[in-house]
Amino acid sequence: MSNVFPKGFLWGGATAANQFEGGFHEGGKGLNLADVLPGGKEARIKLLSDTGFDFEMDTTKYTYPNHEGIDFYHRYKEDIALFAEMGFKTFRMSIAWSRIFPNGDELEPSEEGLAFYDRVFDELAKHNIEPLVTIAHYETPLHLIKEYGGWRNRKLVEFFERYVTVLFNRYKDKVKYWLTFNEINGATHMPLLGLGFSPENEETRLQDSFQGLHHQFVASAKAVQLAHEIIPESQVGCMLIYAPVYAFDSNPENVTFAQEEARIFNNFCGDVHVRGEYPSFINRYFEENEIKLDIQDGDLELIKEGTVDFISFSYYMSRTDKKNKTPEEIGQGNLIGGVKNPFLKASDWGWEIDPEGLRIALNELYGRYQVPLFIVENGLGAYDKVEEDGSINDDYRIDYLRGHISAMREAIKDGVEVMGYTSWGCIDLVSASSGEMSKRYGFIYVDKHDNGSGSLERSRKKSFFWYQNVIATNGEEL
Repeated sequence: MSNVFPKGFLWGGATAANQFEGGFHEGGKGLNLADVLPGGKEARIKLLSDTGFDFEMDTTKYTYPNHEGIDFYHRYKEDIALFAEMGFKTFRMSIAWSRIFPNGDELEPSEEGLAFYDRVFDELAKHNIEPLVTIAHYETPLHLIKEYGGWRNRKLVEFFERYVTVLFNRYKDKVKYWLTFNEINGATHMPLLGLGFSPENEETRLQDSFQGLHHQFVASAKAVQLAHEIIPESQVGCMLIYAPVYAFDSNPENVTFAQEEARIFNNFCGDVHVRGEYPSFINRYFEENEIKLDIQDGDLELIKEGTVDFISFSYYMSRTDKKNKTPEEIGQGNLIGGVKNPFLKASDWGWEIDPEGLRIALNELYGRYQVPLFIVENGLGAYDKVEEDGSINDDYRIDYLRGHISAMREAIKDGVEVMGYTSWGCIDLVSASSGEMSKRYGFIYVDKHDNGSGSLERSRKKSFFWYQNVIATNGEEL
């Protein structure tokens, strides 16, 4: 049987500017959300789930690892050369909005910021690596948060439109693949990251989150239309966090509950982006949660006309759930709730590991939408040990990725159209969920530690050579 992965399959790796770029005060860049998020699991997770964050830095109390990241800002040539050595066909990265518009609401962009990404794209082109660019990846300019209240404010649609118009015109000959908002459906769980606001209280969280989401739907639709107009050969995708929801048992009450949770979390944003309309099931949810959206004239028409070309998504875990669960049953590691699945092992950070769930996810998404799919985040955050000879034998990471790529291969055999696969954190970076360097995902080790120490030297892990061979054989050898 011939190889199931299609010719031209886009193998690569994924990052985000705020987690690895560094140079937070260089090149004319303004402050953004990530610049004020402290490092450390306790501080970061409390912020993501709490209310009333003031968006101020306190360097006497916290460290801010995002400020330096892993210094891609100065080391991009070295890093891209390593990606090329692995054989990357594509590299997913994001543009820091506040590098282009330091405050977010200026009329004219920063030439210095634009020139930096020109250099990055030119370096990628030199190595025949196709950029896949996320336009907004948890990097709302701080001024837009403090002055306007983040995406709750409709003014951000106008600022975003100006931003993307500049990007498309500047990079029209360098970037073909674009993603609008990173993990857009995670906004109701973590509005701080996705929508750039900290809920004032739990009572207003849902109302403000869904209003902010509506503004992002409008902004995304405008971006799709502009991209197709300015770069006719461009392809624009949405980006979801996807987790199949399993019923804890065959009790019909739990099956119904799992389906309801899946509709709201997995399907709502996808339906708007791909089908171009609000799904009927959301009306009951809005009514029961007293959510009333301010939808302006022309919004729904714009959303209908600005549907995406493909779906990209992150897959880290599945979710198992039941209607009436006790506090003791709630899964401790999974970011998106649920109960512990007795059939699954978990990572060092408690994230349940479920390769088969990726095949399920791919079939669910393709069955619902029939558009190309792109897995743009998947990986294992783990503690890595550097041996005396400098080697890093991360067989656990290889096992994890082998299992998930095998599941992807099975989904392609099932008839699912998959464009590509970019492993998350292909080079070690700062974890978004915990603000730690010690939660490592990369094929490339970076000598940087939670306390800020380290030489920033790069070295190849065992998984580097394994993934190199996976790409070289187009997924035939795992």
